[in-house]
Amino acid sequence: MDKLIIYGGKRLKGEVAISGAKNAALPIMAASLLSSGYSTISRVPDLRDIMTMGRLFANLGAGFHYEDRKVIINTEKMKIYEAPYDLVRKMRASILVLGPLLSRYGRAKVSLPGGCAIGARPINFHLNGLEKMGADIKLESGYVIAKAKRLRGAALYFDIPTVTGTENLMMAASLAKGITLLENAAREPEVTDLANALISMGARIKGAGESVIEIEGVDELSPVDYTIIPDRIEAGTFMTIAGITGGDIILKGCRQRHLDASIMKLKEAGLSFENVPDGLRVTGTGRPAASDIKTQPYPGFPTDMQAQFMSLMCIADGTSIIKETIFENRFMHVAELKRMGADITVEGGVATVKGISKLKGAPLMATDLRASASLIVAALAAKGETVIHRIYHLDRGYENMEGKLRKIGADVKRIKE
Repeated sequence: MDKLIIYGGKRLKGEVAISGAKNAALPIMAASLLSSGYSTISRVPDLRDIMTMGRLFANLGAGFHYEDRKVIINTEKMKIYEAPYDLVRKMRASILVLGPLLSRYGRAKVSLPGGCAIGARPINFHLNGLEKMGADIKLESGYVIAKAKRLRGAALYFDIPTVTGTENLMMAASLAKGITLLENAAREPEVTDLANALISMGARIKGAGESVIEIEGVDELSPVDYTIIPDRIEAGTFMTIAGITGGDIILKGCRQRHLDASIMKLKEAGLSFENVPDGLRVTGTGRPAASDIKTQPYPGFPTDMQAQFMSLMCIADGTSIIKETIFENRFMHVAELKRMGADITVEGGVATVKGISKLKGAPLMATDLRASASLIVAALAAKGETVIHRIYHLDRGYENMEGKLRKIGADVKRIKE
């Protein structure tokens, strides 16, 4: 198990190449199960979650090869339709194979998912939707067992927008008979990217990126050949790093329109932004100003940016109110930030952050993916040495984080424990 050692206080400056979006790559990899043949997906980040999905594909009997940010998947000889507990427990996104397996092969056995322990993320939306499309669903010994001769189109409504639910049902509907409507669907850029990939395979989808998505099922799909979008959360994380270090960072490949809500709040905090060729320049000037946020489904402020923004607010001039409305356990980083001297109080889903002039280095423990990032953000501005343990969480979602930080002047190293 690795740890990071960071000596903070440096002004970071330079260019960072934004990697492909893990949360787009994983569902598009799952979409390859809807076709027979070789699929190629480009700009795929080198991450633990990608390799976990690769092992799952190998378990299904599909060929999987990763090299130079490119995934090649061969589904010609698949004979197994089970996603076992040992793999699914490591990554919630594994549930995304349920819809494609059921829709194309008529059966699937998928373990109930795991992943970061940031709150209850039930898959009842997935299962209810598949049942309305004609699937026979059973839960046995921690597994979802699903069967269907051929799924049928249906009108489906989500009580709350769900990204993986929208993605799973959109993939399942692509080979269903008739038209499926997904109402109150998730609007995240990663959902739109999946829809675009499916369309490139021959799917008929309208309205991706809006609250109502219409899918007209087709008889078959072609293998996918697609390049995924840049990772908006990685880009947003480096924006907070520019702010907390008073830095000057150019984010290469960043798509500004995917981060409108985050950028608006970071501008309130005093950061400046400038469009440059193939990227965005982010500058932090002096101590940030206090700013309030409330996490919401896209296009609102993303829950995946809440922890990093809180780190920035720890040294802000004034008091910030941070409301978390998506995941009930997403304040686990607070205790670690307080070890660095942060003044934070939490009541229910609301954190009150009183900015202080300087954080201090401390030994810290990462609890989940975005908490890991928030501790790095804080450590880069803290006085002295910070040691962050259990950074395997970080490796699930950030590609070569320490290498990118060193390139812009950070004093950071990875140590094997």
